[in-house]
Amino acid sequence: MTGKKKKDINRMGYLFVAPFVIVFLVFSAYPVIRTLYLSFTQYKGFGEPVFLGLANYQRVITDPIFWTALGNTAKIWGINIVLQLGLAFLLTIVFSDIKYKMRGLSVYRALFYLPNLIAATSVAFLFKTLLDWQFGSLNQILISAGLIKSGINWLGQPGTAQLVVAVIGAWMWFGNSFIMLMAGVQGISKDYFEAAAIDGAGRWRTFASITIPLLKPILLYVAITSLIGGLQLFDIPFLITDGAGAPSNALNTVVMYLYNSAFKYNNVGYAGAIAYLLFLIIGVVAVIEYKVMYRKKED
Repeated sequence: MTGKKKKDINRMGYLFVAPFVIVFLVFSAYPVIRTLYLSFTQYKGFGEPVFLGLANYQRVITDPIFWTALGNTAKIWGINIVLQLGLAFLLTIVFSDIKYKMRGLSVYRALFYLPNLIAATSVAFLFKTLLDWQFGSLNQILISAGLIKSGINWLGQPGTAQLVVAVIGAWMWFGNSFIMLMAGVQGISKDYFEAAAIDGAGRWRTFASITIPLLKPILLYVAITSLIGGLQLFDIPFLITDGAGAPSNALNTVVMYLYNSAFKYNNVGYAGAIAYLLFLIIGVVAVIEYKVMYRKKED
């Protein structure tokens, strides 16, 4: 093959990757850079931005509403991650135990992952209907069973509202975590589990001594992606309430506050500062998760 033909082939390669590069630059890289620039300005979505320096960041750091929203987000995510990973771990133990020999794994994986495929709008409408204070199915069942005397206002009280959103998130995402963990388990040689069974190790000892250490890379991935998704919580709280964080501002998450700052109060520059501070918080917590998970190995 001549040098000219090689150059022609290389040029054809650039043509094939060009659509992805163009879309990435226009819809991913440019918005990130533009938001960073606007975070240092006063900009209402129209007109010329006015440069403010670090004023927006100073305001965010001293903004009590931001810290309340961050606290709400952390509470919801904390409950969510415990339920999500707890259920995913439990299912992983059951389906990976050679003594149980569970069949139909592919069917169960599809069923568990199904909630993740449902649109957030549909999920929010479904749970608003089920948890309605006066006519919701859950209250009617509990009253009929004699467990409560009157309906519980699930979405009208701060504590129960946060719990509901956390449970919805865990229900939607535990299937994804289960698939990740199960894929990691299937990548572990069966010899380890058979040797443990021969030595008389119980399923909990096997899980703690073999499965967990060998699943650390998958666990780190699941933990960090759950962190990113949890601290960016927006759709369910926004759709299940009035869009402002009711009741009593308990469902006002960081991204909801960011959204309202940008599109309700037309303060795009301040919203950009919130976005980058949230990015910094996620990065710091992700590094801490990595250090905690691998501290023994590094020591």
